[in-house]
Amino acid sequence: MRVVMFGYQTWGHRTLQALLESDHEVVLAVTHPRSDHVYEKIWDDSVADLAEKHDVPVLLRNRPDDPELLAALKDVEPDLIVANNWRTVLPPEVFDLPPHGTLNIHDSLLPAYAGFSPLIWALINGEREVGVTAHRMNAELDAGDVLLQRAVPVGATDTVTDLFHRTVDLIAPVVEESLDLIASGRARWIPQDRSRASFFHKRSLEDSRIDWTWPAEDIERLVRAQCDPYPNAFTHHRGQRIGIVGAAVSEGCYGGTPGRIFIREGDGVVIVAGAQARSGRLRGLVVKRVRTEDGAEHAATDYFRTMGGYLTARP
Repeated sequence: MRVVMFGYQTWGHRTLQALLESDHEVVLAVTHPRSDHVYEKIWDDSVADLAEKHDVPVLLRNRPDDPELLAALKDVEPDLIVANNWRTVLPPEVFDLPPHGTLNIHDSLLPAYAGFSPLIWALINGEREVGVTAHRMNAELDAGDVLLQRAVPVGATDTVTDLFHRTVDLIAPVVEESLDLIASGRARWIPQDRSRASFFHKRSLEDSRIDWTWPAEDIERLVRAQCDPYPNAFTHHRGQRIGIVGAAVSEGCYGGTPGRIFIREGDGVVIVAGAQARSGRLRGLVVKRVRTEDGAEHAATDYFRTMGGYLTARP
């Protein structure tokens, strides 16, 4: 088949690499210009560089709705478009142009976690597995019929970086198998159960701000979901912003006001957490390592030299 690829960052790069290693012909790659958005500078392997290395024509676009792009797509006569991590809506005149339509590769187990940053949201929410879905694109974001899904488990101490590496390794086999099914006429498209759908927005720095009324279990997952190289989960201490880079749920239950710097436990310092913390029946968050605004990392037991005071959402 003749294939056009729409994609961006490492997800798009892995997809293009899989297509280049397949038995199919990549006739055009469309990707976004490099961005200064904090989340778009992470995992930023260049689709354009890979395409140019293999003499595949490249078009750079922020949005795919100009006449020049549509004319270029018609000229190359693709049998299929494959998209992964394309950041803006593809119009019907693009996604329905090839005979086989557009195959979108999305890093969640649709219909759950449609939209953006699915791995981060899934980890925060305590999901037991994550994965990759290949589905046919339609006019609703990430809602088209599913061709193939592959899942991996989420471990008790996994970070979002662990999940990224585990799921990005699924892209090549998912792309290869999907194209083989489509080319051979064996593709079976399964409609999504829209009653189970959930849709998430792009993450920004604000989404990393710790709310100490959350249960400690949720905050601990937020810390793992915002591990390096992502912007760390953060809070404020004595007016200064600090990132929380290592944490665990306490063994003991601690009562009081959320955000209180309470007591040492093991190799960390317990912060009271949870909207009902006053009951004394909730676990706290054991902060183990923090990062100050100058980039220096400290053991929490060194940083919090005295107990008392509060960690707050804002200065």
